[in-house]
Amino acid sequence: MAAIDGVEQQGGAGPTLSELTGVFARIGCLSFGGPAGQIGMMHRSLVEEKRWISEERFLHALNYCMLLPGPEAQQLATYIGWLVGGIRGGIIAGLLFILPGLFVMIGLSAAYCLWQETTWLDGLFFGLKAAVLVIVVEAVIRLGRKTLKTGFLRTIAALAFIALFFFGLPFPIVVLVAGIAGVIAVKTGLQPASALASSAEPTAKPRPLRAIASLLLWVAVWQAPLFLLWALHAPESLSAMFSFFSRMALVTFGGAYAVLAYVAQVAVEDYGWLRPGEMVDGLALAETTPGPLVLVLSFVGFLVGFRETSGLGAIAGGALGAVLVAWATFVPSFIFIFAGAPFIERMRGNAVLSAALSAITAAVVGVILNLALWFGLHVLFAEVIKLPVAPSLGLTVSVPVLSSIDLAAVALFLVSALLLFRFKLGVVPVLCFCAVAGLALRLSGLG
Repeated sequence: MAAIDGVEQQGGAGPTLSELTGVFARIGCLSFGGPAGQIGMMHRSLVEEKRWISEERFLHALNYCMLLPGPEAQQLATYIGWLVGGIRGGIIAGLLFILPGLFVMIGLSAAYCLWQETTWLDGLFFGLKAAVLVIVVEAVIRLGRKTLKTGFLRTIAALAFIALFFFGLPFPIVVLVAGIAGVIAVKTGLQPASALASSAEPTAKPRPLRAIASLLLWVAVWQAPLFLLWALHAPESLSAMFSFFSRMALVTFGGAYAVLAYVAQVAVEDYGWLRPGEMVDGLALAETTPGPLVLVLSFVGFLVGFRETSGLGAIAGGALGAVLVAWATFVPSFIFIFAGAPFIERMRGNAVLSAALSAITAAVVGVILNLALWFGLHVLFAEVIKLPVAPSLGLTVSVPVLSSIDLAAVALFLVSALLLFRFKLGVVPVLCFCAVAGLALRLSGLG
C-alpha cells in the first residue's frame, strides 16, 4: 500500500486529489442534518460506496474526533482526507466540508440584514430535513450492526443514549467514561480481548520535532488575521470578535448548542453585537444550511461587520466579519488533526487503546441515536416539550405534542425511507426529490 505522510492508504494508490475533491464537494453541499446526518453521509460515501477506508479506520478516526472541541464532523472529514490524500487531502476535505455552508450563510445573512425576513427558508428546505432524517436513521442502523457485537458494547451504547437523552450530559464526558469502562472491562475479563483484535499494521513513527513545528506553524496561520487587523488599524470590534471566537473554538465541547447560549449572552449583553432575539434568527438560518451548525457563529460575525465596517460597505464588511469568525472557529480543527492524528494512527492495534476505543465506538452509536431522535422529533412535530420525570435526579424526557404532528413531513420521511431502503436510490436523487416535493407542498399550502 502507498503511504502519504507516514499513513497507509486503503486499497492501493487511493483516490486522486481530483476524485477526493469531487466527493468531498458533494458531501459539503449535502451535509444537512447536523453531525448525525453528516457522519452518516460520510460513512455511506467513503466506506460503503467508495471503499477508500475500512470500517475500523473510519471508527478509529471518529472516536478521536468525538473527544475534540469543535465540529466533530468537519474534523472527521479532515482526518479522512488526510488519511487518503495527505496534508493536501486533509485541507481540501476540511475546507469543502464548511465552504458551501459558509457561502450560503453569508448570502442568507445578507438577505436577513437587508430584509429582516427568514420565513421563506422554511419552505425551501422543508423537504430536505425529512430526507436527511432517513439518512440519520440509516447511519444508526449501519453503525449499530457493525460495532455492537457484544453484550457489553450494547450496554455501553444504551447507557450513553440514556445519559444524553434523559440527563443531557455533555457527550465528551459520556465518551470519556465509556473509554475508561472499556479498559476496566478488558482488564477484568468482562470484555473478551479477542473481541478487540485489530488488523492494523504499525504506521511510521511520528517525529516529535516535526509535530511541534507543524503545531507552531498552524497556530501562526490561525492567529495571522488578528495581527493583520492590528496592522491595518481595523475597527476594534473586529479584533475583539476574532479574539473572542478564537477562545470559543478551544472550549466548544459538546457541539454548537453547548456554546450558543453563552455566545448569545456575551454578544448581546457584554459587547452589544446583537439585539435580543437575533441569535435565534441566526440559528434558524444555520439549521437550513449544509455544514456544521456552529456556522451560526458566522452570522454573528456578519452582523458585526455589516454594522461596524462603514469604510468597506455594509455587505463587504459583513462578509469579512463572517469569514473572520469562520477562520477563528474552524482552523483549530485542522491543528488538532494534523498535529494529533499521526500519533493516534500510530497507536492503532494497541491493546489498551483498542479496549478504550471499542467502548467509545459503542457510546458514539448512543450519541448518534440521541441526535437522530432529537432531530426526528423536531422534523416530524412542530412542538416538542421537556417533561420532568425525576426532578431530584435531573431526569427529563423530550415529548412531542401529538397534535402538532406535521403530516406532510411524515409523508416525505416515509417516501424517502422507501426510496433509500427499498429501491436503493442514491442519496443525491432522494435529497433532490424531497427538496422539490417539499417546496411544492409549501407553495401549495399543503405542507
